[in-house]
Amino acid sequence: MIHAEGVAEVTDTTFDTEVGGSGLPVLVEFTADWCGPCRQLAPVLSAIAREEAGRLKVVQIDVDRNPETASRFAVLSMPTLMVFKGGEPVTSMVGARPKRRLLQELEDVLPAA
Repeated sequence: MIHAEGVAEVTDTTFDTEVGGSGLPVLVEFTADWCGPCRQLAPVLSAIAREEAGRLKVVQIDVDRNPETASRFAVLSMPTLMVFKGGEPVTSMVGARPKRRLLQELEDVLPAA
């Protein structure tokens, strides 16, 4: 799995606890080893995890090793980014994107700084 520094890995087993149990909104990257755009996204997610640490939790899940969670949320393309609040998905984005664009897309779901 492509590890983004500062981004925790979740599994089918830990997903509900890590994502549903978080007091912060959680950005989940659904990823896979074979996914080129996921590799491009790794440094972007690392930077966002660091910079938004008090407002957003960032985790990633490998869809090949955790098919239950991927199918539960109907994830078909990698990378898929979903933001969860209180364990429920509130927004979904497909594909790699530059950091500035991702931050703009997260504006509506992040608590005010």
